[in-house]
This record gives sequence, structure tokens and C-alpha cells, in this order.
Amino acid sequence: MPQNDTAGIILAAGRGSRMKELTAEKPKCLLELAGKPLLHWQLAAMRRAGIEKILVVRGYAAHCLQGEFETVENPRWENTNMLSSLLCAKDFASDFFANGGRRLLISYSDIVWRPEHAQKLLQASAHIAMAYDVLWESLWRLRFEDPLSDAETFVQKDGLLREIGLKTDDISRIQGQYIGLLSLDAAGWQILVESANELGAKVDKTDMTAFLRFMLSRQIPVGVVPVEGGWCECDNAEDIRNYENALASGCWSHDWR
Repeated sequence: MPQNDTAGIILAAGRGSRMKELTAEKPKCLLELAGKPLLHWQLAAMRRAGIEKILVVRGYAAHCLQGEFETVENPRWENTNMLSSLLCAKDFASDFFANGGRRLLISYSDIVWRPEHAQKLLQASAHIAMAYDVLWESLWRLRFEDPLSDAETFVQKDGLLREIGLKTDDISRIQGQYIGLLSLDAAGWQILVESANELGAKVDKTDMTAFLRFMLSRQIPVGVVPVEGGWCECDNAEDIRNYENALASGCWSHDWR
């Protein structure tokens, strides 16, 4: 059932240049996976999780992104990262919390995920919480010959993030992988904005995992919510082919549908 006290933000400003010609005329989030654009999977998952109030942050080919959702522009999308796109949603988030909003879900636009992942995040008690996949290795082995060539450190203890986003050849330092879903309450949003202000001009070149590391360095608690598969990230055309082959093969741990 819809929950008036929750809302969602989808960060869809980038082109997705690693998709090459596939994004020559449209954003990556409109590429199809299993017969449906990525954005449509995300919108459907949010609504199944009870979220009706949704904002899409647009940038590249913004005119392509229209529908039953609100929009805001990141006019500097070519020179900024996800964090800057998220900060373009300040007015949306501020209004939401000022009107009694309880929790905000934030999603990358190149991922698909099960609605129950969002539901778990929306029930988190931490001011800032993120979802991570404990079955990450099987997904990375589908995508990469050597999973450690791309996977980054992820260490949690007692439900709190301890380390994220560093390169390693020690698999014991990879307890999971961040899946691109965050949730925040009003205090968490204020903490995020204040932390971004502290970064100053560095915001433009700060990706989300680097920002999470920055918050950890300031002793800001980040809660973690484990999930078991049921999601995937579309970084390039080969990812899409691999996922559709995995779906066709039968039962797949990361089937998000």
C-alpha cells in the first residue's frame, strides 16, 4: 500500500558513456533489460514498496525523461557525480521532510532491485542507511573474469559501516557490495547536506562511496542493511547480455523481478 510518509529519488543525470552508441540519443536509464527500460523497473519497484512521491534528477537528454514523477535538472551533469545530482534534490527533500515525511529512498538509475530491498531500507532505524549484497561474489563472477578486479572493500560491524570503496586483493575485507540504494530520515538528510557543505568545491568530483568514506572519517554512523541477491547494475552492454542470459537459464539468485 502507498505510504505518504515515504518518497523516492532516482539519480538519472548521467549519460552512461560506457554504453557507447546505445546512449547516443537517450540516458542509460532508458535502456531495456528483460523487456522494460531500467527506469520503469525502478519506478515499479518503488511503487510496489509503497512509494508514490518520486523525483527523477535529469541531465543528459533530459527531455526523454517524462512521466508520472517529478523532475529536477542537474545542469552541470557533464562535470559532476552522483552526489551533486542528489544535492539538486534539496528543495524536494526539504519540502518532503517539512511536511511530515519519515524516510527518503535514493536509487542510482542504472540498477534494478526487488521492492523488498526498499522496504527493508525504509524500516531502518539509522539516520543514514545503505543496502549491501552478501551474495555479491556470484554477480561479480558473472560480470568479471576476476571479481577482485572491480569489487571494493566493504566491512561492517554490528550493523554499522566500517569501511567501503577501497581496492583490495583480500576477499575477507569484502563482506558485501553496496547496491546503489540509500535511505535517509530528516536528520540523515541534514547530516548529508552539512557533510557536503564541508567538502566545498570537492563535491563535484566526489562519488557516493568516497562520500560515505568521508562521513566515516567524521565519525558519522552509517547503518547497513543486508540483502541476498535480487538486484543488478548495468554498467555496459555486456552486463545487459549477461543478465538476460542468466534469466533465460532459469533460477538466478539476482533476478529482481
